[in-house]
Amino acid sequence: MTAANKINIKKGDTVKVIAGKDKGAEGKVIAVLREESRVIVEGVNRIKKHEKVVNTGSGNTGGIVTTEAPIHVSNVMLVEGDGVTRVGFRRDEVTKRRADGSTYTAQRSVRVSRKSGKEI
Repeated sequence: MTAANKINIKKGDTVKVIAGKDKGAEGKVIAVLREESRVIVEGVNRIKKHEKVVNTGSGNTGGIVTTEAPIHVSNVMLVEGDGVTRVGFRRDEVTKRRADGSTYTAQRSVRVSRKSGKEI
């Protein structure tokens, strides 16, 4: 994995747009396109798309459809509380249990807020 494909935003996160025509808008991440370093955010970067009728039996009636287009991941920030924050990672010690009942310690990587230090 290259540094360009490292995305700290996940599907389901609430993000705020910090640049572009929809600056200031908040929404939930619908999808993450890791290869293109882009995310699709609910209600942000809406476009009109012309769709052709493919098969009338499947319910695709065609016409002009409004949908969300991808936005670059550098133009969004994760929302925490009433503001935005950067994302960091922390390794926590956890106790795990094997199938035979014995326990062992391992490390788990968790996402944390750079602003407050709390787990996301």
